[in-house]
Amino acid sequence: MELIRKIVVGTDPLKGLAYVTGQDVGRSKIDSIVFDERYLSTHGKERYNIYIKDQRGIMLWKRIQHQSVIVEFSCEF
Repeated sequence: MELIRKIVVGTDPLKGLAYVTGQDVGRSKIDSIVFDERYLSTHGKERYNIYIKDQRGIMLWKRIQHQSVIVEFSCEF
């Protein structure tokens, strides 16, 4: 599985809404962005799940589906 570092909702990276791993979200931080392969195989459409982490643990925060997104993967050299 490839690690997603950032997604931008929309087709223009300068005008879209960006979600980045590690980004502050209120008192939480974005922990991970996961491509939902099961949703693709059952519905034929892409969906991304965004998880946040706080003192209580990790929880699903948002789902981005049926929208154009630009995906940036985490590249470690």
